Amino acid sequence: MPREADLSEIVPVILAGGVGRRLWPLSTAARPKPFLKLMGGKSFLQKTAQRVSALKAPFVVCNERHRALVTEQLPAAEQIVLEPAGRGTAPAVASVAHFLEKKGGSPL
Repeated sequence: MPREADLSEIVPVILAGGVGRRLWPLSTAARPKPFLKLMGGKSFLQKTAQRVSALKAPFVVCNERHRALVTEQLPAAEQIVLEPAGRGTAPAVASVAHFLEKKGGSPL
């Protein structure tokens, strides 16, 4: 029988980036969709972090050029994992899992 999930063990991973095509012209390569404040005065990134706030501090995966936006909008981020180049969801999540495993934690 599987054990019940312990929410204190869950490490939220937020993917924040993009090339700014889906909501162009509002979204651009310099300020993609996660950083836009379209509804309610908070960005999509901030709203996502708020939804997982009962868990551990989130890891945020982004490109180097978006690091300042992440630290500005989400100063409580536990760790910012920088991608050298955008490669999609699976490699981004795998990089955090690898980091956690090396750090001595379990990504699962």
